[in-house]
Amino acid sequence: MSSITAVRLTRISPERLSNLLLTVPTEEKVAVIDVRDSDHIGGHIKGSRHVPSGSLSYTAPELVRTLQGAEKVVFHCALSQERGPSAALRYMRERERLMGGESIAQEMLWEDDGAPAERDEQGKVKKQRVFVLDGGFVQWQQKFGMDERLTENYNKELWADGW
Repeated sequence: MSSITAVRLTRISPERLSNLLLTVPTEEKVAVIDVRDSDHIGGHIKGSRHVPSGSLSYTAPELVRTLQGAEKVVFHCALSQERGPSAALRYMRERERLMGGESIAQEMLWEDDGAPAERDEQGKVKKQRVFVLDGGFVQWQQKFGMDERLTENYNKELWADGW
């Protein structure tokens, strides 16, 4: 049984994420995972990966392998109330399982001081931070929807109608 629970998930504000994306624009450092399903319309965070929440049961192992070099992984859905946190938990539990049962629960408590992450001989990040975007894409688009440095394919009309 994993010791990783929803209570221990760390949230990241849209402002903090935008700062990270503008100052550390490589996916090797910060990976954003958008788990919206059919509601993945009207824009997305620039450089994010679309991994529908319904596919995570079979894509989680590959996602863990693909993101093994990322220092920070941020999950979000529309509001980051259910799908985003659930995806973050599934990812962290799969990461724990693939690491041979080695507990990664302490990674969530690791202080994000901005220093480069410690890596092993293969370049894998030893302590990867996993976050959930506070307010999800709804809050993100309210603040950064019109900023083309941060948001792609934004459709203001969809969001103006209360989508």
